[in-house]
Amino acid sequence: MKKKLLAGILSLAMVVSLTACGAKNETASSKAVSSAKSSASVASTKSSASAASTASSKTEGSDFNKLVEAAKGTEVSFYGWGGDDKLNAWLDEYFAKRLKDKYDITLKRVPMDIDKILSQLSGELQAGKKDGDIDMIWINGENFKTAKENNMLFGPFAETLPNFEAYINKDDKETYYDFAFPIDGYEAPYGKAQLVFFNDSKITPETPKNTDELLEFAKKYKGKVTYAALPDFTASAFVRNVIYDIVGYEQFADMKADKATVKAAIEPALEYLRKLNPYLWQEGKTFPSDNPAVTKMFADGELVMGMSYSAFGVATNIENGTFTDTTRTFQFDKGTIGNTNYIAIASNSGNSAGAQVAINEMMDPEVQADRYKVLRTIPVVQYEKLNDEQKKAFDSVDIGKGVISQAELLSKRLPEMPAGLVPIIEEIWNEEVVGK
Repeated sequence: MKKKLLAGILSLAMVVSLTACGAKNETASSKAVSSAKSSASVASTKSSASAASTASSKTEGSDFNKLVEAAKGTEVSFYGWGGDDKLNAWLDEYFAKRLKDKYDITLKRVPMDIDKILSQLSGELQAGKKDGDIDMIWINGENFKTAKENNMLFGPFAETLPNFEAYINKDDKETYYDFAFPIDGYEAPYGKAQLVFFNDSKITPETPKNTDELLEFAKKYKGKVTYAALPDFTASAFVRNVIYDIVGYEQFADMKADKATVKAAIEPALEYLRKLNPYLWQEGKTFPSDNPAVTKMFADGELVMGMSYSAFGVATNIENGTFTDTTRTFQFDKGTIGNTNYIAIASNSGNSAGAQVAINEMMDPEVQADRYKVLRTIPVVQYEKLNDEQKKAFDSVDIGKGVISQAELLSKRLPEMPAGLVPIIEEIWNEEVVGK
């Protein structure tokens, strides 16, 4: 393990992710909270669980009971972005209670942005802290790549978990690659996200099906269309979707992470974005700070279109009165980018046994069905692997008004770019598109 990491350098390399992914950009950011353990007894139980876990971390699912026994009576911390109140409530009330009742594990949710999480973890590793405060981490994309390459994560563990083996689709590329970066068992799937657009059919009957139609749409509703400034997670995905629509996505799968190479490949899309600018809000001279700001502008009538990485989020906003009941979701004909967000374990976790048990439980079909119902998160379990009773739990979920069906979404799901290309594209966008 590399223990002499430079936190400052790492911070520059990190791209804040959502959900950590799409969900992060649908609500306001949260403040980091202290990760100090509440008592010496908790630290002691975490330490003993970690020791037991180390011996069994490379075992098959048949030894999962050893992890369950080691984790009993312990506390496991879950670090991740905390700006989604509905998700926070689900974790605190449903998932935490389930872990306590079923395994006698106490879940401690620690809301913190991913860059701060990795900075804290880096500091702990530099200091040689063996029983760290961070157990589970909500992560994906460039952040996962950074953490894995710097030996900041525990594993491999994912493929030893019973629910991973029983319910996760082994043919899904996202099971093994996160933004085209090999997972190698160092994180397990948490939820799926996919970019969608939305507008109000009473105000704008059109639903642009490609970038050409989007340009005409922006011209017709001049000043009432925009997207957030990059590196906002959702806006960055939108720019990559524009790139895909114009130049395709196949060439990026094995493209060298070289700025000149990337710029040459995406130049037609950059030219399109520059053409789009004059018809955007503030004529593209400036952009809203983040996607929650864009969503609020849409809800207030300042914009006629928005976007989200929460595929079914429009239904929630209709139900709570934020959006009108004539708001509807749409996609480009060629599809929209989707990704999976994951849970990893810190390499110096004080309770890696408890973390593995909790992550396994997150992949339980009953838990995934409840997430689907309450949070409207695209499930990570494979429907075909479920029994009839489990299928009924998913089939009975009403995903709400104004949204695209899961089947249609996934039929037009486009792969994410390699993680190393994402910050390069964001840098080029800031140089070549803003104010041009």
